[in-house]
Amino acid sequence: MKKVILLFVSFAMVLCMQAEPSHKFLEKQIGKHKNCKSVAITKKNGDALLYGDCGWATTKCPVAFSRKLFELSEWGDTIIQDIHLSELGRWLILYGNNQVSSYLLYENLEEQIQRCQEKKDNITTVTFNDKGDWIVICENSLSASSDDLMDWLSEGCQKYGQLWTACVTDNAAIAIYEFGFKYWGSIPEDLKNALRTCKSDVYTVKIAGNAWFFKCTNGYWRCHL
Repeated sequence: MKKVILLFVSFAMVLCMQAEPSHKFLEKQIGKHKNCKSVAITKKNGDALLYGDCGWATTKCPVAFSRKLFELSEWGDTIIQDIHLSELGRWLILYGNNQVSSYLLYENLEEQIQRCQEKKDNITTVTFNDKGDWIVICENSLSASSDDLMDWLSEGCQKYGQLWTACVTDNAAIAIYEFGFKYWGSIPEDLKNALRTCKSDVYTVKIAGNAWFFKCTNGYWRCHL
């Protein structure tokens, strides 16, 4: 009987470890690179961060994703602006003059990005999950994968002003505006509390389960990893 109990406890511990993955690498890198400007966080597909103009670091990420970051950093004069990575390995890198490198994006998302590029509408945020939901925020426009999601974002604009950034995962979404934020699904309470007390303009926010990161235009940042 004791062996059965011990096996059950061990199995439960493994489940807990899987449910709350460690992001120690990301936490260490953020502490090391004080000018960290954005991250990509996942529950099981690796983590990454950007610092300076073209500095980067990854762990357990798709090889092609890391290889592209290396290639861009080798160019020397290319600014890597943001990164996004999904649980199933879809990824996107926003860099240079409204340029995008990506893998396994949805066709309608690719088409929307191309339209923004053709209009020379500067893309500031691209976020997506593995269920087909996505949001693209530009300097002069806003688009989303469905009318429902677009209505949800637009209602926030009417209540809180200009939309700054957003993040969508498989079971949650958060949108940050000039005078507040809104969300649906499972958003960590400590993130909501940190945003309520933040007095600066947030330009990027990333979430994965209970892990989160956001940074402001004045350099202020907060995270829980």
